Amino acid sequence: MAFRVSRAAFDELLAEALRTAPNECCGILLGRESVIEEALPATNVAPDPLRRFEIDPQALVDAHRAARSGGRAVLGYFHSHPRGPAEPSATDRAEAAHDGSIWAIAAEGGVAFWRDEEAGFEPLSYTVEDR
Repeated sequence: MAFRVSRAAFDELLAEALRTAPNECCGILLGRESVIEEALPATNVAPDPLRRFEIDPQALVDAHRAARSGGRAVLGYFHSHPRGPAEPSATDRAEAAHDGSIWAIAAEGGVAFWRDEEAGFEPLSYTVEDR
């Protein structure tokens, strides 16, 4: 299934990846149904942010609370691979929840989107639209 990404969310994701390099960036993808409207950066609290990412738990709690109060839904998550391809790493695959969420991975100036399915990650097609 193809989905849409707002230009603002797409640009924010790339900017955050550049800003945090050489560390991995991370954050939360927010939107409604099949539209990612916002890429909300979060602090990477992983012990080794050069090679791993862990979204600040408080950012996750806050995003879910806002969604329950009528805000944008948590559609998934993003992070960067400053030294690797825009595809799930072995660590990503091992630690994924397999809950159907969307993962965006920024690498080498591009972004790839994936759906975290029970059977593993599936690549997603998308369009970036000005909103």
